Amino acid sequence: MITVDAKPFAFTFEPGSVALIVIDMQRDFIEPGGFGETLGNDVSHLQRAVGPTAELLALFRAEGWPVIHTRENHLPDLSDCPPAKRTRGTPSLRIGDEGPMGRILIRGEPGASIVPECAPLSGETVIDKPGKGAFYATDLRSRLEELGTMSLVFAGVTTEVCVQTTMREANDHGYDCLLIEEATESYFPGFKAATLAMISAQGGIVGWTAPLWAFKAAAAKSGTGEMA
Repeated sequence: MITVDAKPFAFTFEPGSVALIVIDMQRDFIEPGGFGETLGNDVSHLQRAVGPTAELLALFRAEGWPVIHTRENHLPDLSDCPPAKRTRGTPSLRIGDEGPMGRILIRGEPGASIVPECAPLSGETVIDKPGKGAFYATDLRSRLEELGTMSLVFAGVTTEVCVQTTMREANDHGYDCLLIEEATESYFPGFKAATLAMISAQGGIVGWTAPLWAFKAAAAKSGTGEMA
């Protein structure tokens, strides 16, 4: 067992039943010219999560622990994108429109791909999802069952939307969930702080949170974690 110094109390997991889920580290959200910026957001906030997420990926890969990436995107004909989602708000570009990195949030377009620093390696699972949560309209649950997963470590963006939604879904499915604090970001720093507090509130009603150093230290102490 590996025990991580976390909030609201220690997070314990079996190395053989853990998986990392990296949520939506996509160019459309993180880089200038993507969907995030068309909504009026400062994408530099999300860029702070890239380095820590890459470190976390390196640790999981060194240990041979499973890694799952998600991408929020839609089919080219937008048949899996509800009109209410596409027409909401007043962005300068909408889902499916042509942007600097191809059609916004369309599967297979450059902007829908994961940033190079966190790109999937051969053999790693990639889940394309049409919604905020990674369990909705995907085969994520069956993939985790095949792996024998009991505990999930989370990274990705944005903290209060797709990350939190997936953690809440996972909690309802019975998984223990840990969010690494530096490996997630929001366009709104206050939203990130509030979400971290909500996750661990009331005895960990959604899950646990921990800094990256604590996770790396726990892995190293247990005799794993060569990257720590």
